[in-house]
Amino acid sequence: MALLQLIPSSSSSSLSHKPTLKANSLPSPLNPSPLLLSPKRASLRRKRSSLLRCSASSFSEKHHTNPPKSNDVVELPLFPLPLVLFPGAILPLQIFELRYRMMMHTLLQTDLRFGVIYSDAVSGTTEVGCVGEVVKHERLVDDRFFLICKGQERFRVTNLVRTKPYLVAEVTWLEDRPSGDGEEDLEALASEVEGHMKDVIRLSNRLGGKPEKEAQDLRRNLFPTPFSFFVGSTFEGAPREQQALLELEDTAARLKREKETLRNTLNYLTAASAVKDVFPSS
Repeated sequence: MALLQLIPSSSSSSLSHKPTLKANSLPSPLNPSPLLLSPKRASLRRKRSSLLRCSASSFSEKHHTNPPKSNDVVELPLFPLPLVLFPGAILPLQIFELRYRMMMHTLLQTDLRFGVIYSDAVSGTTEVGCVGEVVKHERLVDDRFFLICKGQERFRVTNLVRTKPYLVAEVTWLEDRPSGDGEEDLEALASEVEGHMKDVIRLSNRLGGKPEKEAQDLRRNLFPTPFSFFVGSTFEGAPREQQALLELEDTAARLKREKETLRNTLNYLTAASAVKDVFPSS
């Protein structure tokens, strides 16, 4: 699947919630990458830095038999990272910093769940994140850990319990609120977004000199809400835009924003493709 540059929507310059948390220090940041769409990635590989990988098959409508209620308040260890985790997405991590190795030793004796929150030097640490549940782990010889985590519920930090040796906070759960749009409208929106994704992938393949074959079924029978999370997770290299999508509590609003971003990208790629037709050597 081709990697391609996306043109964010005009509303992507600011987050819907301002950062409120400050961590004393953060894990080693990822190398910045261009804004990419990556609906389907190769198999997971071990890397020293944290990498987000996801595929449509990673997503499901419900992640727990008894999901937590939005008014529940729980304590959750937090892991600030320069990436955004979405419900249903797969996140491989290699844990090598001492405080997070300590956190892992605790998690292995409890419920294997921690909060992933986006953080960078400019924005600080956000207050809305996603639970990462450890589904596979391997303890390496030097006490490092290699993890495969899966995104679960979204949460909002309401109170910091402690900051050392790692962040622990009280959180409440976030759920999408019913919007004025009916279920049929959400289905139509999701279908439009999928269509834009296929067009973007097709044109990107063309510009990259790859065959313009029709993209396979990207939605894979997902309901609109988990599909909207899947689409957001493919916007690699644009963590602020991803964070804004994660914070939205309206599936229709999330799909509309994703549709705008994909449409802007499609317009850009169409123009670039026309230029290439006129000037083949450019």
